[in-house]
Formats: sequence, structure tokens, C-alpha cells
Amino acid sequence: MSNRKNPTRGMSSESRYSLMEFMDEFPDDDACLTYLWRSRYSQDGEHAHCPRCDRERTFHRYHTAQARQSWTCTACGLHVHPTAGTIFHKSSTSLKLWFYALYLITSTRCGISAKQLERELGVTYKTAWRMFNVIRNSLMAEDGITLSGEVEMDETYLVHRRRANEPVGQPGRSLRERAVMGAVERRGQVVARYVGSANRLEVEHMTDLHVLPAAMVYTDESAIYRRLKGRGYGHARVNHSAGVYVDGDAHTQSIEGFWSLLKSGIRGTYHSVSSKWLQSYLNEYAWRYNHREHTRRQPGVKRMPVGEAKFRLLVERACQPVA
Repeated sequence: MSNRKNPTRGMSSESRYSLMEFMDEFPDDDACLTYLWRSRYSQDGEHAHCPRCDRERTFHRYHTAQARQSWTCTACGLHVHPTAGTIFHKSSTSLKLWFYALYLITSTRCGISAKQLERELGVTYKTAWRMFNVIRNSLMAEDGITLSGEVEMDETYLVHRRRANEPVGQPGRSLRERAVMGAVERRGQVVARYVGSANRLEVEHMTDLHVLPAAMVYTDESAIYRRLKGRGYGHARVNHSAGVYVDGDAHTQSIEGFWSLLKSGIRGTYHSVSSKWLQSYLNEYAWRYNHREHTRRQPGVKRMPVGEAKFRLLVERACQPVA
């Protein structure tokens, strides 16, 4: 029989890393700080390399009147601060609230707004926005992604809702639309970049940075992709204007699926995104897409729930110094 005073998740539940389990693991600031200390410096929580002694020493945390967040070398007295250099450095916000914010961001499928984060954490909107902005730009930005094999490229346009008195550019299109270019490796990762204009130079810049030369690139019929074959890439097209969306292996359904996730998330969660911060939102949704199956399926091996895997990955990055 189940114990009402000690609830647990059912074995058949598809819930991710639950709130009960999070609260058990990180009940207070000391638990979060100890997690940081063990992740960065000391696996056993007691011994670590001392930079001043240049050897492994015993460290102890002394409780002081200043509530100093540090461990002290028992040999030379050097103070080591686990939060130094991380996103938590010199933050007056509780570590538990930071960890809870990471949990909320990774446990939601389509994202969570800063306004909702404000309500959940009990902080001001300014604090919630700053926390989310730091997490997006410092932890979710992935610059070193390379795509190979079968790669799909496409561009899309994010527009503000057009006002009745606003002039239009091309028929039915707003002058305030923002161009976004993306490339995705089939059954792999995605890259999305906010660009000033979708043109051949931006295509060449994206392929040079993220697509290996031996890749087979699939695009639509747009003229901006015409130079791909001359640059050493395999290139096949589908003519969307003629109503053709799949021609053998040639299609752009994977990148179109990512655009759908991105636009649905922005429209349903954030409603409106300014051009200044658009790239950070692209980073968030690309990160969610790239880590949708952090642990791959293997016969006879039970996978870690995706939500927990994302939380572990993000909190591990949060424990490392930011550039």
C-alpha cells in the first residue's frame, strides 16, 4: 500500500523529474551550494586541489557571521568559492531559486515566460527576466555545432502583428518582419540564426560555420541556395511553389517542423519577441530541440526521463565558469 505521508511517482508514470524529487534533492541553499562544490572541486565533498599549496588538501566549510559561501583549505587557509565565475557569481538571489528556475525551464515542453517565472519564484519581474536572460545566453547558446550527412536548410520570417495603418512591403508582408535562417541535420541537431536579410551571403556564412563540405543539402527552390553545389556541397531541391513538398529523399520537413515548434512556442508562451533578444529565444528553442533525447534508445536499457536529463545537463553547465 502507498504511504500518503511519503508520496512517490508511479512506475507507469510518464512524468519527468518531479517537483517532489527536486525538493528532496535541493531543499535549501546549503544543498545547492554543496552540489556546486562537489561538481566543481570535490567529488567526495572533503578533498580538493588547493591552488596555493599546489596539491590535494582537506577542505572544510566554516560557518561565519558573514555567511561566506566558501570552503577553506585546512593547511594554508585559502578560501575557495564554488559560485565564483558562474552565473551565480555575486548574485543576491537565493541559490535555491536559481536551481528552481532551471528546473522550471527544463520541465516545461514549450517554454515558460519570465512573467510565469516571477509568479513561481516570488521575485520581481526584473529579477525573473534577468535570470532567464542569463540562462538563455550563457547556458543555452551553442556555437560549435557542426552538421553532416543529410542537412536541410531553410529561411523563415517572424513578424509582428501588422497594424491597420502600417504600410506593407511586398503584398501581404510587413516591413517589420525578421529573417531567420536555419539548418538541421536529419535525426540530429539544429542551428538557427537571426539575420538581417536572407541572402546568398548569409547562406554561405552559415554553411561555412556549421555544415561539413561532404554534406548533402536539401532546400526549397529559392535562388539564395543556388551556389551550394559550386561550393562543394551536394544539393537537391523541392519546388514548393509548384506544390511539390517531397521528391524522393529531397524535402525540408525536418526544418519546417522546427519552425513550427519555434513559432508555436513564441506565439503561445511569449506572444511577442523584440529584435534585440530574438537570438536568445532562438538559442532556447534550438537547445530544447538538440537535447530532446539526451539519452539515446538502446535495447534493454531504460532511458533517463528527458526532463531530468535536460535539468542535469543545464545545471551541470551552470556549475561551470561562463566565458
